Amino acid sequence: MCLAIPMQITAIDGLFARCEARGTFRDVSVFMIRDELPQVGDHVMVSAGQAVRKVSEEDARLSWELYDQILAETPEPPAHGDL
Repeated sequence: MCLAIPMQITAIDGLFARCEARGTFRDVSVFMIRDELPQVGDHVMVSAGQAVRKVSEEDARLSWELYDQILAETPEPPAHGDL
């Protein structure tokens, strides 16, 4: 299963973008969305180091709300050695 994370672009250098989500920064390729190159401030869905599509700020926020809800309802895995 693939999971894409919404991130906001803070800088662009050619086909690479510096993106931020919740204080974490990643350099990601924008090659897959080069037909509609994003700009600084845009939000993109990032999967495996690739920006796979642009999304609105609202869609990015809603995605994080859903991820937070899933995490809140997911039980903690057992500690290593407690299996």
